[in-house]
Amino acid sequence: MNSLWKVFADEELAAPAYERGTTLKNEVYAFQVAYRAPWLHRGIRVEVDSQLADRIEVRFVGLAPSDFPARDNHDDDFLRETPGLYPDPLLPIDPAEGIHAPPNQWRAVWVTIDPCDAPLPKGEHPIRIRFVSEEGEALGQAEFALDVIPALLPQQRLLHYEWLHFDCLGTYYRVPVFSERHWELLENYVRKAVRYGINTFLTPIVTPPLDTKIGGERPTVQLVDIEKTGDRYAFGFDKLKRWVDLCNRCGVSHFEFSHLFTQWGAKHAPKIVATEDGEERRIFGWETDATGPAYRGFLDQLLPELNRFIQDHGLAERSIFHVSDEPEPQDFEAYSQAKAIIAKHLKGYPIMDALSDYKFYESGLVERPIPASDHIGPFLENGVPGLWTYYCNAQQDQVANRMFSMPSSRGRVIGLQLYKFGLEGFAHWGYNFWYTRYATMAIDPYRVTDAGMGFPSGDSHLVYPGDDGQPVSSIRFEVLREALQDLRALQLYESFAGKEAAVALLEQGLTRPITFADYPRGDAWLLAFRERLNDAIRERATKREVVNEEE
Repeated sequence: MNSLWKVFADEELAAPAYERGTTLKNEVYAFQVAYRAPWLHRGIRVEVDSQLADRIEVRFVGLAPSDFPARDNHDDDFLRETPGLYPDPLLPIDPAEGIHAPPNQWRAVWVTIDPCDAPLPKGEHPIRIRFVSEEGEALGQAEFALDVIPALLPQQRLLHYEWLHFDCLGTYYRVPVFSERHWELLENYVRKAVRYGINTFLTPIVTPPLDTKIGGERPTVQLVDIEKTGDRYAFGFDKLKRWVDLCNRCGVSHFEFSHLFTQWGAKHAPKIVATEDGEERRIFGWETDATGPAYRGFLDQLLPELNRFIQDHGLAERSIFHVSDEPEPQDFEAYSQAKAIIAKHLKGYPIMDALSDYKFYESGLVERPIPASDHIGPFLENGVPGLWTYYCNAQQDQVANRMFSMPSSRGRVIGLQLYKFGLEGFAHWGYNFWYTRYATMAIDPYRVTDAGMGFPSGDSHLVYPGDDGQPVSSIRFEVLREALQDLRALQLYESFAGKEAAVALLEQGLTRPITFADYPRGDAWLLAFRERLNDAIRERATKREVVNEEE
C-alpha cells in the first residue's frame, strides 16, 4: 500500500494495491505492507530482500488511543470522528520479539528507503518483504519495485519550525533540565527533526511563556544565566553557546529566540529566574507588568548583551525574534507597547508572530506576520513579502492539517500549497508537547494523545519518546517529510522550466486553481501528481547533469 493509507484494526482493508513507485536519488521513500491472520501469530520476523537492504528500515505501525479525535466545527474530509484506536506511532521492531498478528485484525508495517548520506543508485530496484513465523515457516510476502530517477532534490530553502519543548524531555525521561543526559536527549531530538526538514529551533533564552496556565508556570529551561544585584544584571551565555554548538552540529539553519512577553496578549513578563544574594529565585512572571519599569529595565540590559552574543557567533542572519504568540485584535495596544520596548534593540532582525488579524500587518505593527492557513487570504491578496503560515488544532475546516482522524493526504498537500504561493516558512507548535493543555500535568503520550482533552489527537506532538532516548516517529511526521520533499521536487523542476510551468504542471487537469482551502482530496491525485512530476524531472535530467548544491 502507499504511505498515505491508514490501516485501522477494526475495519476491512479497502486500499488498492501499490506495487511500484519512483523517487529521486536523495529522497526518502516509504510504502506499507498490510497483513492479517485468521488466528494469533506471535514473534513474526520481517525480512527484507533487496540490493537496497542496507538503506531500508521496517517499523511496525502501532495503534494510539484517541478520546478526542475531532472538534465540533470540522468539515467532511475526515476518516472518522469516533474515539478509538488510530494508526500512528512507528515502532522499531525488536529482532528477538518480532511482530504479532492478532486474529482477524488488519495491521501494517512501514517500509522506509532512506538514502542517508549517500544517494541511491539509479534504476529499478526490486524490494521483497517476507513474513516468517517463529518456526521459520514462510507466512507471506509482498514485492515492490522502486525506480530511482537520476536527479537530486535541491537543499530545502523553506524555514520550518516545530517547537521542541525542553521541559517535556526532562519531565518524561525524569532527568534534570540541562543535566548531561538532558543535553544528550536534546541532541537526539534535534538531529531527528533536522532529518525530517525542521531547520529552525525555538531557543529559550528565558522559559517560553507558551501554553501555560495563567498564574502557573512550567519547569525552568532558561538558557541564559542571570545574576541580579539591585537593578543591575549580569548575563552568562555558556548554556546558550552549548545549545548553538549542538544545533550547528545537527545542521540547524535558524534560531527563533523565545517570546519575550506572555502568550495571547503580551500583558506580562515570562517566567525568569536569577541568582540574587546567592539564591536562585523567580524575578519576573505573571505578576509582572509587561511594560512596567522593572521589566523594561531588565530588557534594556539583556537585549544589547544578547545582540553582542549573536554578532560574535555569526548568527545575525540566522536569528528570529518574537513578541507574543497569537495576539487578538483586543491586544493591539498591549502588543504595540511591548514591541516598542524590544524593537529598538533588535534593529535588522526579523520580529514575527503567529496571528490572524490583517490589521497587525496593515498598520505596520508586525512586519513579518505568520497568519493561520485559514486566515491567510488577505495576506496573500496584498502580496505580503516573506510570508509564513501555520496550522494548529483550530484549523479543521477545508485547510490542510495532520490530526489522527484526517486522511494523510490532507497532511501532505501542504507542501504543494507552500510551493505554489512561495511562502518563506511554515510553523507549528507541537513537536513534543507531552503535557496536558496549559502544561498542568505530565502525560504518557502513547496513552494520552489529546493533551488531556485539550486538542484533537495529532496536534500536540509529532514524535513519541523512545525508551533509548531517541524519538519515535509517527505516520504524520513521515507524511510531513514527504510534503517537504514534494516542495523541493517542484523547486527542482522550476530550475529547469520556470515557476509558471511548475504551477501549470501542478494544476494540470484541475478545474479550479489550488488554494489553501481548495485542492483535490484523497491520495490518488497526490500520488499521480508526484509521478507526473517525477516523469517531467526524469525527462529534463536525461538532458543535463543534475548537481545538488551541497555536492
